[in-house]
Amino acid sequence: MELLKVDSVEQALDKLAACMAGWPLEAGRVPLEAAQGLPLAQDVHTEEDIPGFARSTVDGYAVLAKDTAAATDSIPVFLKVAGKVEMGRLAGMTLTAGQCAAVPTGGMLPAGADAVVMVEYTEPFGASGMALSQSVAPGENVVQRGEDAAKGALLLPRGRRIGPAETGALAAAGVVRVPVYKPLRLAVLSTGDELVPPGQVPGPGQVRDINTHALVALARKNGFEVAHTAVLRDDEALLEAELRRAAHTCDIVAVSGGSSQGEKDATRAVIDRVASPGVFTHGLALKPGKPTILGVDDASRTLFAGLPGHPVSAMMVFELLFCRLWRRLTGTPEAPAIPAALAANVAASPGKLTSWPVRLEAGDTGYRARPIYGKSGLITTLAGADGYFTIPRNAEGLPAGS
Repeated sequence: MELLKVDSVEQALDKLAACMAGWPLEAGRVPLEAAQGLPLAQDVHTEEDIPGFARSTVDGYAVLAKDTAAATDSIPVFLKVAGKVEMGRLAGMTLTAGQCAAVPTGGMLPAGADAVVMVEYTEPFGASGMALSQSVAPGENVVQRGEDAAKGALLLPRGRRIGPAETGALAAAGVVRVPVYKPLRLAVLSTGDELVPPGQVPGPGQVRDINTHALVALARKNGFEVAHTAVLRDDEALLEAELRRAAHTCDIVAVSGGSSQGEKDATRAVIDRVASPGVFTHGLALKPGKPTILGVDDASRTLFAGLPGHPVSAMMVFELLFCRLWRRLTGTPEAPAIPAALAANVAASPGKLTSWPVRLEAGDTGYRARPIYGKSGLITTLAGADGYFTIPRNAEGLPAGS
């Protein structure tokens, strides 16, 4: 039996990145509504001030702030109403000392005005007067021109994934076609004579296919396009045919199962037949996830992955390698880590990076991370987790409170 010569997770990640160094990521401009979840391919700067004019944040009366300095509930100040600002229209007036103008929320401030008194603190006085019972400071209840974003400012950086807030910012800046990286195309192939569809009752020795559905969901969550899936018997000819077909249309082909040293574990041999130069990693210094295979075909510019058959292992390897690879290539920042104290002792496997799923428990002094104990073949191990942490290769474990 051949012993696996393992790479660390970082070594494997560097090798994957090196394979793709000469493969330019496909980028293009897509309509704003089609950019959801995609990372920006370049910085986006504003081409105008946002907003383009000073506007009120409340319904009220635009004023010169100094005119309200003495206003109180018991002794209001009295100003002359010079007019009314219509929503969506030019203010069309200039206020001078002793004057005010009605202005709606979002309305343009008249020239000369530098603050707004909320309507709740005003009361009509006479035919054209207004009593104001609250003083305001310059700029109060006002969004200044360019306060949201000044012309030429960096609106969103390269690598930022487009979500609802980013969509709003791009709309405000008038960006209707967004420069984004197009997602990598992924094929997910699950192998095993024992696999049946989720809607089928398993017979003796059979199990429902978990990995196809879990990996597809994980990939889509992280911005991949899943272009092809298949569930195959343990048959080298079938697997080889699917790999050759997927290599023509996909950037990454992930095979779940068949990556260790069992009698029917033929993934490495098949990848080496299909791809050139073929396999460059067989084994990760990772628990769970050691029997992982990585390969490349330079001609078709396709990465191949033989993922472990156990669901937790397969998902963890895909997260630690391919999701991180995509973020590295596109400049997308990693999600911020959540500080937490371990609620129990955890063991490690010296020589391997050990990954532990945890459930977070809120406490008076912060989060406690409760380790979830379970074998890598049990999907409920991850289903009950809020996240995970890793123990370095040279550690024997971590005590509670770490």
